[in-house]
Amino acid sequence: MKLLAFETATEACSVAVYVDGEVRERFEVAPRRHAELALPWAEELLAEAGIARAQLDAIALSRGPGAFTGVRLAIALAQGIALALDRPLVPVSTLAVLASQVPAPRVTAGECGCDVGMAHAILAAIDARMGEVYTGTFVHRGDRLEATSAEAVVAPADYALPGADDDWVGVGTGFAAADGVLAARLQERFRRVDAQALPHAADLARLAADALRRGEIIAPEHVEPAYLRNNVALTLEEQKALRASR
Repeated sequence: MKLLAFETATEACSVAVYVDGEVRERFEVAPRRHAELALPWAEELLAEAGIARAQLDAIALSRGPGAFTGVRLAIALAQGIALALDRPLVPVSTLAVLASQVPAPRVTAGECGCDVGMAHAILAAIDARMGEVYTGTFVHRGDRLEATSAEAVVAPADYALPGADDDWVGVGTGFAAADGVLAARLQERFRRVDAQALPHAADLARLAADALRRGEIIAPEHVEPAYLRNNVALTLEEQKALRASR
C-alpha cells in the first residue's frame, strides 16, 4: 500500500509518504508557509521512497477542524493530485490525527478488569482562536482509534468532559489556549497533558492506511472540510463582540 498524506490544518506543516508500513515525513512549524512547502516536500519524499505518483493507491488529507486556510490547502492539494491520477481520497479528522499520538497502554483483562485493548480516554483539543477550542474524545480499541464524541468548537471555560472517568490523557494546543483554562479546569481528571502537541502527517498516513484497508475512501469531488464554525471568517466587529462577551 502506498499513500501520500498532507497535514496542514494548524501552524505546523507536514507531508508524509507511506509505503507498505514504512513512513517518511517532513514536518515544520511554519505559519503561512504551508503552500510554499507542501508540494516540494511531497516530491522529495516520493523520490526518497523510490516511487512515482502513478504508483500511489490513494491520497490522504487532514480534513479539519483547524485553520480555515490550512484545511482548504490540504483539500486542494489532495484533490488536485487525486483527480490527476484517478485515485480516491482518504480524509481523516485532524483531532484523530492528534489523538493518535497517545499510545494505547498495554494491559490485560486480569490487570484492570476491563476489555483487553481498552486505553485511557483521550481528549484532543486544538486552539481555534477567538477564545474557543476544537475538541474531540477518542479511545484505542485494539488496533483502532475510535471517536467517542462528536467534534465540537467551544469556549474552554464551558467545556464539559464526558463521563466520570478520571483516567484521561490530554493532547493539543487547546490546553494552552486562553491562558490554559481548559487544562486548569480539568487537571484533576488527567494523568497527563501535552499542550504543545501538533498533528503530524506520519500519524495521518498510518490512520489513513488503516482506513483504506477498511474501504473508507471517497471520490475527490466529494471531500468536505470540517470547519465546525458557521462563520469561518468573522468580521472585525464580530470578533470584538465575541471577545467582549467572554
